[in-house]
Amino acid sequence: MKILHTSDWHLGRSFHGVGMLAAQAEWLDGLVRFVEQEEVGAVLVAGDVYDRALPAVDVVDLLDSALVRLVGAGTQVVISSGNHDSAVRLGFASRLLERGGVHLRTRVEEIGSPVLLPLLGGAQLAVYALPYLEPRLVGDALGVSEQGHTAVTRAALDRARADLEARRQAGPVHSIVMAHTFAGGGAPSDSERALSIGGLDVVPVGLFDGFDYAALGHLHGRQELTPTVRYSGSPLAYSFSEARQAKGAWLIEAGPEGIESVEPVAWPSSHRLAVLRGRLDELLADPAHAEAEGAYCHVTLVDDDRPQRAMERLRARFPLAVALAFEPEGGAKDGGESYRSRLAAAQTDLDVCCGFLEHVRGRGPSGPERAALGEALDAVRLAEVSA
Repeated sequence: MKILHTSDWHLGRSFHGVGMLAAQAEWLDGLVRFVEQEEVGAVLVAGDVYDRALPAVDVVDLLDSALVRLVGAGTQVVISSGNHDSAVRLGFASRLLERGGVHLRTRVEEIGSPVLLPLLGGAQLAVYALPYLEPRLVGDALGVSEQGHTAVTRAALDRARADLEARRQAGPVHSIVMAHTFAGGGAPSDSERALSIGGLDVVPVGLFDGFDYAALGHLHGRQELTPTVRYSGSPLAYSFSEARQAKGAWLIEAGPEGIESVEPVAWPSSHRLAVLRGRLDELLADPAHAEAEGAYCHVTLVDDDRPQRAMERLRARFPLAVALAFEPEGGAKDGGESYRSRLAAAQTDLDVCCGFLEHVRGRGPSGPERAALGEALDAVRLAEVSA
């Protein structure tokens, strides 16, 4: 049986104020085609199917359509809730949907109730889909008094292991566990919402020992922590920190002896990102940036002076430029002296103006600029005297 490990769909997400529903619909079209072509038996979604707890109507419609098409393609879908989802809303009608091949796991009480998939030779594959476990909310239900993500995750996995061992008494059963969490060794990106403050959300990767495969969600870069513990990452890039990530999923082949292979799957998409840096005139003229003309662009300008109408001029070539930063080459050379310190040391109004100019653009005024500031200050004083 082929199983596709995905996560972090984040349906309804926007990118720097630009809606992504069309790009997400395009990706879902590709997902359905892949499932049909590869005859995938099960699609796993390890949390954050939605981007927010109260998704818009058109977002819900998109998920509804995708699930109907996936089931129609002959696959089963296993979805667990993530930290962006509302577990209660996502889990609505779960028992009814299960009859149609959509298995929603959003409640702590269901942790020990796997989705059972038949394998050749009479073996079974038990998929334990853990919902996102917020320690403050699920500690009592899991019988955990210790604080933190590690404690509740360990308790939840122990429940799954106990059920797995009981099932193995009756015959060969292999296992996959799904979890939406931050496992130690994973590389984060800028688009994930922190689960807690100060690194207390990180759980040891060794907690997943004893399962044939751990299909993790939450981190948006596809990555392998161990041969049996992996993140699929998000199907689309949701921040410029993901511009160089290979987006996709993992295709798992399971047989009578367990997990036989795990291969990466790439997701082509029209939602492309580019990170550009340089002087404005050079960026506008350099043919090396031709591919960025159809991508969402983050541009950092290094001109000595902030160019006028910079974003307007950039969008003439890069119409999807959505983020602009200014970091002049050379920058301030005062060794990091604070603006407050420079202001306190100023002896004249002209010193205050020159210090402000240096603060906002990274270098002090040129000779002509300093003279112009002096003339402007003299004109203000003269006007005050005349009044």
